[in-house]
Order: sequence, then structure tokens, then C-alpha cells
Amino acid sequence: MVKLIALYKKPSDIEAFDDHYNNKHTPLIKKMPGLRKLEVSKITGAIGGEARFYILAEMYFESEDALNAAMASPEGKAAGKDLMDFAGGLVQMMIAEVMENG
Repeated sequence: MVKLIALYKKPSDIEAFDDHYNNKHTPLIKKMPGLRKLEVSKITGAIGGEARFYILAEMYFESEDALNAAMASPEGKAAGKDLMDFAGGLVQMMIAEVMENG
């Protein structure tokens, strides 16, 4: 299993960000084919100081091929365009392999 991770810096207008993220962006993500799970965490603090980040979103897919297919789909392209339009300067995207601990 793999996950696409989106790590968002704290926006200057939290209310506008939350409204767009919850009411427009999240519904687009949920339409992506092959999405197994979406987990969104609001970062509330950091050890040793103030958190630089605001939201951590993890989108789980069965495989990297499934992730790539989702990103190339019309739904994935719509979610990507929306992301760049409202949070392009705030987000860092990463891909991770989910490791199972025995």
C-alpha cells in the first residue's frame, strides 16, 4: 500500500482555507478512483515550539500504479488543479510506502 501525503503550512486566512478545503477540495479528493482511505489531521502543536504546519492529509492507495492512475484521471487532475489554485504555495506533496510492523 502507498499513500500520497499533503503537508500544509499554516495559511494566513485559516477560516477561508478551512472553508475551501472542507467544502470544495475534500469532495474532489474523495472522487479520485482507487482511493482506499483519506485521513486528515489538524496539527495542534509541536514539541519545542510552535508548529509550522496546519494540516496533514494522507490518501491511501493499493499500489503506486493505482496512485498514478488516480492522479492521471479527470478526478485527480481536477483535485490537483484546485490544490494549486488555493494552496499551491502552502503544500508539500510526498509519496510513501506503508510499512507493516509485525
